[in-house]
Formats: sequence, structure tokens, C-alpha cells
Amino acid sequence: MAHAYTPGLQVAVETTVRKARLLPMRGEVLVEKGQAVEAHTAVARAELPGNVHPVNVVNRLGIAPAEIRRYMLKNVGDAVNAGEPIAQTSPWLKFLRTTCASPVGGTIQGISDVTGQVMVQEPPRRLELSAYVRGRIVDVMPEEGAVVETRASLVQGIFGIGGEGSGPLAVPVAGPDQVMDEEAAARDWRGAVIVAGASVTAEMVRAAARGGASAIVAGGIAAQELYDMLGYEVGVAITGAERVGLTMVITEGFGTIAMAAGTFSLLKSLEGRLASVNGATQIRAGVQRPEIIIPLDGAVPVRDEEGAATGAAPAADGLRAGDAVRLIREPHFGLIGRISELVPELQPIETEARVRVMRIRLDDGRTVTVPRANVEVIKH
Repeated sequence: MAHAYTPGLQVAVETTVRKARLLPMRGEVLVEKGQAVEAHTAVARAELPGNVHPVNVVNRLGIAPAEIRRYMLKNVGDAVNAGEPIAQTSPWLKFLRTTCASPVGGTIQGISDVTGQVMVQEPPRRLELSAYVRGRIVDVMPEEGAVVETRASLVQGIFGIGGEGSGPLAVPVAGPDQVMDEEAAARDWRGAVIVAGASVTAEMVRAAARGGASAIVAGGIAAQELYDMLGYEVGVAITGAERVGLTMVITEGFGTIAMAAGTFSLLKSLEGRLASVNGATQIRAGVQRPEIIIPLDGAVPVRDEEGAATGAAPAADGLRAGDAVRLIREPHFGLIGRISELVPELQPIETEARVRVMRIRLDDGRTVTVPRANVEVIKH
């Protein structure tokens, strides 16, 4: 068999990144084709309808639904403040009067003499969509959004939380197997994207958030630390909406795992440059990877041992001998190596199943044989 198909992470020293920035509904595009944009530049905006709140007026006033309009103080289309009366009874004695107030500010959208409810809609909310990365607009979709293109270094992670963020890269550790200490985590980071080394803890993430960091990147995190940080176990659904004060990207896996040397070297070489980071992750259908994008803007990318850029070539459509891979199952979880041989014949494994396997030479010099489903290609 010539090659095997497998999912993979991309670590590109130099590549072209295109990001489609699309509104969830029709709106206004604020940029033009060819325009240079910063990460924070607004490219499109829309007015999102406010939430609608049903108010059970007849229950509050003790009247029949058909009578509701007799007691309304507001009509459809009228503005109303939170706590302002919208209906009330009018008995002879004032102390017997019953009033129904609006729970929110907004506009009266409907009055039903069938259900006896009044619909109050909150004011519309403005959604402004940023470019996310520094680059240039290469396409515009009227009323929908735009496409931003940039020449950049790209690192995809294996897991992340939190949404989009940006800031200058900061690398407070000397090597990929080191761990940032608590004192370093508690510094004033002011929007920085911190490359924290082999692992982070829940307290380190909290300290970095208190220090104003935009994001934190590490090789691994213990499952218990992730639970302590979020207060719940992360399922297979997409992440990205967590509210932990910053974005977190894990590049290798769960536990204390040294960041891949090539990944660390690349990030270290670009320290101080603006990085755009997104922790959104989806593991199943429609795979989405957390990512770190560093626009190069004329910077010289890091070189490999042969002196050639390691990330300029497009990813192949399958695995071949010599490809870099990460093992994603125990007992070698998180280790990095290169394929030395793709064995075409089916081989028995511990589960008594017969599967296709590959032999991988690990970075520590060992050679292991694993099922092809147990690896993830690192695309350069």
C-alpha cells in the first residue's frame, strides 16, 4: 500500500492563511478588496435581534385573556424600561390596584388576547466582526463578510478552549520541556500570548488571566487541571465559548508533555511578533483545530538543519515513509517520530484484530510498531 490516509496537525513555518470572516446574518461589510487590515480591524457588522421575553400579564392581574387590552398601559411598538408598568387594574380603591411591570427594557412586540401574554423584545445588539489576523482583504461578499489573507507561520494544536484573541508572543521558558513557574505566570502580561512550555495548571491559567494575558500555549495539561479550571468535563462537542479569561491552546496532549522541538523553536524565533490565537476545537465530524497564526510581514522564518524552510510545501494527501507523526494512543501517547516503514500486510494486535501498521522511529531513537489509526500526521 503506497500510503495511508490519516488526520493531522499542521506546523508550517511559512504558508498562506486565508480566513473567511462571515456574519451569522445579513449585515454591512466595512472593508474593500485589497485593503490592509489589522487583527482588530472591524470587517463587518450586523444588528442581532434582542431576546424576546413573554410576560404573563393575565396571571399577574387576575383577569381573562380576552380582557388584556383594557388594562394595558402600553401598545405594540411602544418603548418600555425595565421595571416600568405595562399593565394595571383600576379599582376604586388605590391600595387594591395590581400592576404588572416589564422585566427588561425594550419594545412591546405583541399582545395576545388568546394566551394573555405580552412579548417584550430587548434592544438589538450590534455584532462587529474583526479581521482576526493581520493581512489583506482578498475577497468581499456583500452583506456577508470578507476573506483575509496573510503570509504567516501556522501552528495547529491538539486541544483548546476559549475563542479568538491576539497579542505579542512571549516565551518565558528556555526550552520545550520546561514549565513556567508560578511567579512567572503571575507577571503583568498585558495582552500577551504566552508560550508556557511543557504544561500548565489551572492556577497558572488563572494567574495569567489575572495578569491580562490574551492566550496561553503549552504542550499539555492534566485532565484534572482542566476539570478544576472549567468545573465540568469537556465532551466531544466544539469548544471555544468557555469563559476563563483567556484562550488556551494545547499542542501535544493531556499530561505533562514537552512541546515538540520544532514547534517551540518556531514560536521562540518569532517572540515579540503579533500572534492570532483561537482555542475552538471540534474532534469529530467537521474537525476544527485550535491554532496560532503569526503573520510574518517580511520576517525570516526559522530554518531546519538543512537550511530550507520546513513549511513552504503543501501537505500531502496521505502518509508516506519519512513523514513526521505524533502518536495519539497509549503507551506512546504524545511522542513524536518519523515513519520508517508502512507495512502493507495486516498484522495482529493485542485486541486480536488484524490491522495495517507502521514502524515509527521516535525522536529518542527507539523504533515502535503501531496501528495506522494510532497516529496523527504533522503537516509541514
